[in-house]
Amino acid sequence: MKLLLISNSRLPGQGYLEYPKKQIKDFLSGTATNIIFIPYAAVTFSYEEYEAKVNDALAEIGVQVTSIHRFANPIEAIENADAIVVGGGNTWQLVKVLHAKDLMKPMRKAVKNGTPFIGWSAGSNIACPTLRTTNDMPIVEPKKFKTLKLFPFQINPHYLDEHPENHAGETREQRIGEFIEINRDTTVVGLREGSMLWVEDNKMALHGDRTARIFRYGQAPTELTNEDDFSFLLG
Repeated sequence: MKLLLISNSRLPGQGYLEYPKKQIKDFLSGTATNIIFIPYAAVTFSYEEYEAKVNDALAEIGVQVTSIHRFANPIEAIENADAIVVGGGNTWQLVKVLHAKDLMKPMRKAVKNGTPFIGWSAGSNIACPTLRTTNDMPIVEPKKFKTLKLFPFQINPHYLDEHPENHAGETREQRIGEFIEINRDTTVVGLREGSMLWVEDNKMALHGDRTARIFRYGQAPTELTNEDDFSFLLG
């Protein structure tokens, strides 16, 4: 498999997909032009607007995507894709539509057979076994919580250490602690904004200047850097 799993689409003071642009270019180097974009996480704007937004952002690096909603046969579009790109938004909505259109299995098969996959935020969430470590509000009810299961661990995108003043609710770390209390065999990677995981040739590395936080049941959370080998998480 070849995966680029990005925590978020934008950093403060930067344009859309600006910070991961170099990695996206390098990741897609040598890939043909048939890049299929999955816009189903969009809620407050159209698929056409989402497609245009991504193409505007990636034009500088010579990448153009075509939204899957333009194809009469979306399963066939996935099967013929040179690469698959999944945008962020609401993970629940994304998963609901993918299940409704029977696209989970074709996407999993394509990526397992070598089709490059890029996702950010919700798009990185669905590479996991389940959507259950998303931060998004469940505005819809998908047929299943199961997602692509391209590897055995879970990602928590946009991972935050901060606990805002005057906020009495749980921290992100506490929420993930609840998850691993119930799902004791599952590792969770807290992927901070401005970072991404690159998987290729059965190896995984962290890109970006921030560390990633690793959660496992019965162990204190640990921090790994871009100098560490993340491949052990692939299982």
